[in-house]
Amino acid sequence: MKKLAAAAAALLAACSQSAPPAEHGYGAEPQLPAPESSMLPTVNTARAVGWPEGAAPRAPEGFTVTRYAENLDHPRWLYLLPNGDVLVAESSSKPQTGGGIEGWIRNMVQRGAGALGESADRITLLRDSDGDGDVDARHVFAEDLNQPFGMALVGENLFVGNTDAVVRFRYTPNATRAEGAPETVLELPYCDGDNGHWTRNIVASPDGSKLYVAVGSASNIGDHGMEAEEGRAAIWRLNPDGTEARVFASGLRNPVGMSFEPETGALWVAVNERDMLGDNLVPDYMTSVQDGGFYGWPYYYWGANRDERVEIPANVRLQAPLTPDYALGAHTASLGLFFYHFDALPERYWNGVFIGQHGSWNRSERVGYRVAFVPFANGRPSGDVEEFLGGFLNARGQAQGRPVGVAMDRTGALLVADDVGNIVWRVAPDAR
Repeated sequence: MKKLAAAAAALLAACSQSAPPAEHGYGAEPQLPAPESSMLPTVNTARAVGWPEGAAPRAPEGFTVTRYAENLDHPRWLYLLPNGDVLVAESSSKPQTGGGIEGWIRNMVQRGAGALGESADRITLLRDSDGDGDVDARHVFAEDLNQPFGMALVGENLFVGNTDAVVRFRYTPNATRAEGAPETVLELPYCDGDNGHWTRNIVASPDGSKLYVAVGSASNIGDHGMEAEEGRAAIWRLNPDGTEARVFASGLRNPVGMSFEPETGALWVAVNERDMLGDNLVPDYMTSVQDGGFYGWPYYYWGANRDERVEIPANVRLQAPLTPDYALGAHTASLGLFFYHFDALPERYWNGVFIGQHGSWNRSERVGYRVAFVPFANGRPSGDVEEFLGGFLNARGQAQGRPVGVAMDRTGALLVADDVGNIVWRVAPDAR
């Protein structure tokens, strides 16, 4: 079976053509080539190998990268509590049980990329008591969850996004473990055995009156029928007690990172777009989110560009799709999104956004595998995307790590969850 998988991967990679320049797929007005189609997808994922002893990602001059915490089990998302403790959601993908050749390819790709395994299903608490940048205590905060991901503290309740439900724990300040079993607040669209994009991020509105939950699609482009996509490819909004839950925005294939832009208060989201239309389609993106907005999936992409692979049912009347604000490159797997709203980093980073790009698999030349940065001014992107943290691929093109969630610690240093390296990295300005 291993030989068969290797042969198939080599065959599929060989079916592709050389990629046009990747930078064409970035910014407010990306260059979109004509779609390409083939019977077999391009498969060129980076094999996960982990970090050698003492190695670290590459940051800009003037920054130091250290291992804030290591020997974790697939750390995916980070959350800073008011007392300075950092919560780490540890969870991983599960093998797809159906889907024919596409399901087999998906499992093969994810296994090689280090994405499949026994999910830890827990949240770990990291404590840096004196704020010196070194974790001096570590505790299992909650366990026996169901692929936990997003976390948000509202009042005395810590909300967690399991893949099948929003749950909450009573939170006591400075506690190192959640007390009791979690209470289900809202059940979410879920399919046991073939759940597609399984991550469920949560953010609370700045005043704590609303929760927003990101729910990815079950498939690439409605492959199992649109009935299986009911309530998915969307951001939900609800009250903290679970009432008045509704779809806030739709047509978002796999929304993951969400954050409120600090100057305008607008909700922004990073969206992981569709596959198998060619190396430079479709660009992942970040966008401000409009209440009631439709962003096209699966019928359209990047505004009104039609995806002819998906038939629009005669009895469905679609609203005009909105064009996203800023493209982040095709197949970069842009997942993390964090607005930096502190002053510990140099001023050019203030109010800008950091994006964890997990890295491509459906592209002949690999892209992503980095933390990117986009400056903002007056609540809008104000410059080109740039690499902030790189070096996740080694000289042989293997994945030493893959970044996902981005947050900060109590000092304002940047934290990055690396789910292949099983490390949380800390990036801080050099001492002056």
